[in-house]
Amino acid sequence: MWDKPSINRLPGERLHLRHGPITIVLKVWAAPDVVRQAHRLVTRHFPKILPGLGEELAALRKPVATSAKFDSAVAQRMADAALPFADVYVTPMAAVAGAVAEEVLRIIMAAGPIEKAFVNDGGDIAFHLEPGQSLKFGVAGDFSEGATPVINGTIVLAAEQGLGGIATSGAHGRSFSLGIADSVTVLARTAAVADVAATLIANAVNVDSKAVTRKAASKLDPDTDLGDLLVTTKVGTLSPNEIGAALDAGVKQADAYLAKGLIAGAVLMLRGNTRTIGAPLAALGNAG
Repeated sequence: MWDKPSINRLPGERLHLRHGPITIVLKVWAAPDVVRQAHRLVTRHFPKILPGLGEELAALRKPVATSAKFDSAVAQRMADAALPFADVYVTPMAAVAGAVAEEVLRIIMAAGPIEKAFVNDGGDIAFHLEPGQSLKFGVAGDFSEGATPVINGTIVLAAEQGLGGIATSGAHGRSFSLGIADSVTVLARTAAVADVAATLIANAVNVDSKAVTRKAASKLDPDTDLGDLLVTTKVGTLSPNEIGAALDAGVKQADAYLAKGLIAGAVLMLRGNTRTIGAPLAALGNAG
């Protein structure tokens, strides 16, 4: 079903992992022998992740339920991350990239004492920080100048914030979106939860407009977990009022998740306008 997994070294002691739809870049900061052991463990265990998910794919594409039990640890992590958001339509697939990143990070952490590490699965990132450590992340989600996103700024996350995941979703991403956001980036305690929240907040950045073209997800991909829900295929010229209304709707959803303690912060972008919630991302905002 899938090509054989590939694992390659990149400059800066990074690893590049590929298997089917999974594309990961990771880095570990530790003593040289620990880094080598982390790379050995990843090489040994990474090829098992996708086949394990494939065996339970049919169930993972169904709306999440409290009774969901899976054999794969990654699949169970996906279901557990999606469950707190089940007041709207959501399947465990909303957490897949974040959950895979978490699993690879878990493998890495078994290598020995590690100062810090990140696993970036297509923009959904799991990371670990020992006390006193920090990581800087770039946020690129503004498509107002063309097909390639503009880097809007950077955020520095420290161990003391107690976070472990950052994820981005939107109408320009790899997966279908019900909304029109250029991007929504979310910070949370885990990458899987951040992944689900980013997906659902991006869905909420929406407005009823003739400029937005939608199509049933099943018509675009018969295997989608979204069934006949309408997903965004094109966004034309929007009025300032439409942009504002769409962002307001997304902020309302993000605020609800923040109030429940599900996320720590979010930045929402649409046509050059940015809204932020939560202290970690406040520096990126322009109150658009």
